[in-house]
Amino acid sequence: MTDGVRTGRRFSGRPYATRLLIAPLLLACPCAALAQDAPQPPQEAAPSPDQPLDAMPDIGIDWPDMGQPDTVAALPPDPADTQAPVEALPVQQAEGDPATPADAAPEPVLADAGEERRYTVQLSGVEAIADAQFSTRFDQLSALEAGEGKPANLAQINRRIKEDRDLLDRLLRAKGYYAARIRSAVTPAGDRLTVRFDVVPGAQYLLASVDITGLADTGDRQADLLAAFPPRVGDPVDADAILAGRDALSDKLAQSGYPFARVDEPEVRIDHEERKGDLDMIVVPGGFRRFGAIRLADDRLFSAHHVQDIARFRAGDPYMASDVEDLRRAIVATGLVSTVTLKPVDAGDGEHVDLDVALRPAPLRTIAGELGYGTGEGYRAAVSWQHRNLFPPEGAVTLRGVVGTQEQTASFTYRRNNFKRRDNVLTGLVSISNIRRDAYDARTINVSGFLERQTNILFQKKWVWRIGGELIASDEADAFSGGARRTFLIGAIPVSLTYDGSDDLLNPSKGFRLGGRVSPELSFQNKTFGYTKVQLDGSVYQPVNDRTVVAARARFGTIFGSTVDQIAPSRRFYAGGGASVRGYGYQAIGPRFGPNDNPVGGKSLAEFSLEARVRFGNFGVVPFVDAGNISTTFLPRFRDLRVGAGLGVRYYSSFGPIRVDVGTPINPQSGDPKVAVYVSLGQAF
Repeated sequence: MTDGVRTGRRFSGRPYATRLLIAPLLLACPCAALAQDAPQPPQEAAPSPDQPLDAMPDIGIDWPDMGQPDTVAALPPDPADTQAPVEALPVQQAEGDPATPADAAPEPVLADAGEERRYTVQLSGVEAIADAQFSTRFDQLSALEAGEGKPANLAQINRRIKEDRDLLDRLLRAKGYYAARIRSAVTPAGDRLTVRFDVVPGAQYLLASVDITGLADTGDRQADLLAAFPPRVGDPVDADAILAGRDALSDKLAQSGYPFARVDEPEVRIDHEERKGDLDMIVVPGGFRRFGAIRLADDRLFSAHHVQDIARFRAGDPYMASDVEDLRRAIVATGLVSTVTLKPVDAGDGEHVDLDVALRPAPLRTIAGELGYGTGEGYRAAVSWQHRNLFPPEGAVTLRGVVGTQEQTASFTYRRNNFKRRDNVLTGLVSISNIRRDAYDARTINVSGFLERQTNILFQKKWVWRIGGELIASDEADAFSGGARRTFLIGAIPVSLTYDGSDDLLNPSKGFRLGGRVSPELSFQNKTFGYTKVQLDGSVYQPVNDRTVVAARARFGTIFGSTVDQIAPSRRFYAGGGASVRGYGYQAIGPRFGPNDNPVGGKSLAEFSLEARVRFGNFGVVPFVDAGNISTTFLPRFRDLRVGAGLGVRYYSSFGPIRVDVGTPINPQSGDPKVAVYVSLGQAF
């Protein structure tokens, strides 16, 4: 029997027993839907030997003409056929086994008395070829494995054996073993049965030729595209490798300017005599295209022009599927849509492809609330209302109120995402607050604006920057003023730059972060004077094993250009609390002054943290040690470090870790609590 050849090549007349599509071999993929138990068909009586055979199921294979001479080369003798069993155990030969050779020892038959017994399944002979994928597929799709541990009679077991023989044959063919011999037997083992498959895989078939037609139309891109398809002459006829190569070639075409490319299912013609296969695959590139226009039918949320602003490509750039997917994720990240689809459409000029963008708006208004507690901070409740597109495109307005033991705040925030270009955020803030801490009492009006490049969970960025301006009017009292209130008028231009080399925004497990902030400030309180605040932050994350990550952090800060008592209390450095030195109250570390021994803050800051994050599934424990100090001098003094230690618990939710830390001061000052508790979202650093 000779099969036709799509590529037009002529063959030397070798007898091909089978031509098949590769894809049907992998119908036994390890997916949950296929792994579910299927209803068992009723057992049928054995057919008469003279009864005509039913038609073979159509699985993409042209079965050989049984009237022609057998062209399959004989396998080497099966040792099981030529050796008597070590122990004369009764054996039930499963339906469909190859006939036992006449010179082999006869196998006693296990009588079927209808008794139901549990069984175990054993595979022998596939150890050298059964990789993790092979084993996973068999375990998930095996009828015997699905029923293991449940009593079954011999008829049920035999039916499952037949199904699993077919499954094994398909799995072996997927790896290139087309002439395998599979024998099965059922033997008693105590109060259980053992179902055993003895497999002789035979020789692995190799590729004699690999022909991919159609890529000649891609011109000078042909060599690069061919390199994306790994299977080569002499490689095994491995269905997984061939289909992975097909997908890689399809992706490469979509990445190389061919949005309408089609890659047909690969076909392999098997020569059983030579134990080789010829692989053919047809590719229809569909023509090279460049990006054209973005078309948006519904512009209620934003216009096509705004979509083009946040795209990483411009009209005339070569089409790349990854750019389209990146744009889809960026549109999702706006928070304004519930679903979005982007479809490439031929522009009609033979050179460009337009993008049709279809959006479904998400709810734009949100009411949110939060509750919190921290030692030294007390209770805190916040509520907010937000409209995420009150001023299109992406102009959000947020009204927020905070009521707490030590804080009352009302604020109005305007925020425009993707301002002028991708990832830029423009923010304006007006807030009125009344804050009463142990360190100071401040009634403040703040008007500020910032332009920044932000990072988020969907697009974690390496470099993040922020520049802005603040105008502050604040009426404050602290220990230095003896309780008398002083009014400060402050103007500041804060600038910050951060490099994030970690692997996760909320729960980093490796890498490092480094950031700096500089804020020149001009203050008026009886007289005008200036000073500059500088702060450096660094953290590093090192995995020890699959469960444990060691994390360390350091922070240094200084203010130069003024004395401590002149600087507004709310603008000084403080230490202590859940995001600082755990075990101490909020802002409680550092010099103290006055009859109540209240903290007064300082001009310099030093903080250190070390913790081990040990995870067990969705939960984890975190032992930690923190240290820090505040100094009134230009540089921090390390001899006065306050140390805290404790243990934290983490719950790893879908939106980030929820942490509860309990710490105690090791060398407390007078008035420090013995235990401090902190609850928040995300790791401490």
